[in-house]
Formats: sequence, C-alpha cells, structure tokens
Amino acid sequence: MGSIRLTFCTGLLASAVGLFPAAASAADGRGITVTPASPAPGSVVTLRVSGCSGTTGAAASTAFVSDARLSGSDGTLTGETQVRSAAAPGSYDVRVGCAGASVTGSLTVVARPPSGQDAPDAVLSSPVAPVHAGGGGTAPLASVDSRSAGPDTAQAVTGLLLAGFAAAAVGLLSARRSRGSR
Repeated sequence: MGSIRLTFCTGLLASAVGLFPAAASAADGRGITVTPASPAPGSVVTLRVSGCSGTTGAAASTAFVSDARLSGSDGTLTGETQVRSAAAPGSYDVRVGCAGASVTGSLTVVARPPSGQDAPDAVLSSPVAPVHAGGGGTAPLASVDSRSAGPDTAQAVTGLLLAGFAAAAVGLLSARRSRGSR
C-alpha cells in the first residue's frame, strides 16, 4: 500500500513541476519567465522580466518573429511576442534590455504535433460552427421587455391567496396531529 502512495505522490509532484512556467533567475533578483514554458513554433508567448528599473524594455531572440516590447513598473516588465513558425525545436537565448541593464534567459521550443492532432494545451483560433449563445432555449424570452420591476396586482393577490391557503392547511394538519396524539 505504501508503494502505491509513493508512486502516486511522485507522479503528482512531477506533473505539478511540469505545469509551472520556465524561469531563469539570477541571484540578484533578475530573471525572465516565459509562459507557456515550452511553446511550439507559431505560439504566442508572454514574457515577464523582473529586476528592471525602467518602465519599458525589449526582449530579443532568434526564436521570435520580432522583438517583444515590454512595459510595466515596480521592477517588473511584461510583453508578448510570437515564436517563429519555422523555429526548430531546441533551446534559444532571450536577451532583454531595459534602462541600461541587460537580463538574459532561455526559451525551449518543442516540436509541433503532427497535423490533425492538437497539443493538449492547444487553443483553437475560432470555432468551426459557433452556437448562438445567451440563454439557449430561453433566448427568445430575453427579447421581452424587462422593465417591469415586479409582479402586477393580479399576480400579487394570487400569491397572497396561495400563501394563505398553505398556511391554513399547515395549521389544520398540525391541529389534527396534536388532537390525535392525546
């Protein structure tokens, strides 16, 4: 029984480590975080750079289609760029220049899945046949004017009558039970 728990916990830990973004951080607090950690060619990546004193910067890599423009404050800059669709799988250097300082890190590009198969974290760019959203079968009812704030007089009277009958029925039933238990 103990080996099953150990195997399960080890697998869970290994899965959790694989979910975190790749980070290259130096001892001085400077670093680059790339999300997703291992993008496929053509993917859009988000860069987060810590340790920059300025409010703008630029990240460059041979893996990128173009340099990423970074902006932010409090020593953290963020930005997005796209990985070249012709980028070969492997590790690429990322260089960030900000406020006269330089931060370096790396990016690992993974192979694109064979055509016809989606990667587990693939996002479709647009649906093939979008559905009419907004209530499903109740969508026609949504076009009714909703400015009336509450029930009208007839509905209020009907509700009060039903509540009165229910109270009377409960009272009669409890009176019967109390007489029958003696």
